[in-house]
Amino acid sequence: MEMKWIETFLSAAQYENFRKASEELYLTQPAVSKHIKRLEESLNIQLFKREGKMVTLTAAGHRFQPIAKEIIEKYEQGITEFEAWKQGYQQKLTIAVAPQIAASFLPSLLRAFIEEFPKIEVVINVLKSYEVGGEVSLGRSDLGLTRIQPIQTNIQCENIHEEQVILVGSSSMRSDNTIDERSILQSYRLITDNHPDYWDELLPQIKYICPSVKTMAVNQVEVTKRFIEAGLGVSYLPYSMAKEELEKGKFIEIASVNIKPPASKTYLVSKVETEEVKLFSQFLRRKVTII
Repeated sequence: MEMKWIETFLSAAQYENFRKASEELYLTQPAVSKHIKRLEESLNIQLFKREGKMVTLTAAGHRFQPIAKEIIEKYEQGITEFEAWKQGYQQKLTIAVAPQIAASFLPSLLRAFIEEFPKIEVVINVLKSYEVGGEVSLGRSDLGLTRIQPIQTNIQCENIHEEQVILVGSSSMRSDNTIDERSILQSYRLITDNHPDYWDELLPQIKYICPSVKTMAVNQVEVTKRFIEAGLGVSYLPYSMAKEELEKGKFIEIASVNIKPPASKTYLVSKVETEEVKLFSQFLRRKVTII
């Protein structure tokens, strides 16, 4: 019995159509029929009832379908674990991360963690902040790093870090006669919606101070930064998100005088405290003060 026969069976069973299975698997229809025939011969039972061009699963086919899925899943899991072993890994840690975190302090943090724990394979899943809690709750990720507090009740959530939110603009604004909060917000578009948490609180405050402010909603922080760099507007960003551009002279910070931006929070989310989860959590608490 070959894995490709089982994969072909699963596709054909899903559609009960050999043509659709051939299209999905990039095989010819005769190749699909051949795989099914060889699988049936290997199992010594008929899996499909054939009536002209129509095929339907037999009782044996229905019974074998979940078994076939389990075989493929275990095979793929085994290959993944074997590849990890070949690379020298002995443990695995899957982390669900919000994009704002993945694009700011996570790279340097991961580099340091991997250097300290080289035997742990780290897998990163970048998800929207509101999806991180569900990913950990369902067991698809061991840990989560998110900008908003999850709603799931079967997980642990810790506010691991808070950082300053600052108003930033393009370095080309240095040529403006005045670089103060009010004049900048009146002269440039305010790019909003690039953080999942603080804009609902921050924007009404800004509109109270500057009623004529023009806004542009951009839901990705990396796009926001490119827009700022191009002079399309200004935005309030967590310091870690703007740190590199500030150091390279691409951004300038505009002092907040009348508007008090809220802090940006980072939450550590977990469900089961495995050894890998414990090591990463302890490591994060040690390093978080220098982020």
